[in-house]
Amino acid sequence: MALYSEKVMDHFRNPRNAGVIENADGVGEVGNAKCGDIMKIYLKIDNDTVSDVKFETFGCGSAIASSSMATEMIKGKPLSEALELSNKAVAEALDGLPAYKMHCSVLAEEAIKAAVKDYYDKNGIKYDKSLFPDCESCAHCSIE
Repeated sequence: MALYSEKVMDHFRNPRNAGVIENADGVGEVGNAKCGDIMKIYLKIDNDTVSDVKFETFGCGSAIASSSMATEMIKGKPLSEALELSNKAVAEALDGLPAYKMHCSVLAEEAIKAAVKDYYDKNGIKYDKSLFPDCESCAHCSIE
């Protein structure tokens, strides 16, 4: 059996939504100190819906594939659905990741949540802090 699925290889070789959104409505940047991966998600929001999403990822093939797949999964979705995206759903959509690479899908989930939180904060939108449980205590998504 191959180490990576065809979907992982496809999203690594042909990433969807790579790039930057100038004047993004929300930006989330997260990183993993152990592996050195850094992921940045840019959101454009229209009528509470993700109308556009881009990413920049510095990292391994699994991190790039996870970023690409996650952006595909939230594009055109309401923010409430984007917030429900889990790392498990990203990994399943990629037809699996090796256990030691699951942290890449976690970064995708965290970056999206950090970007949505940034959007809410920039616009003074009240939100349930339990939606962002890690954002109060972790260093990688403390967005001012």
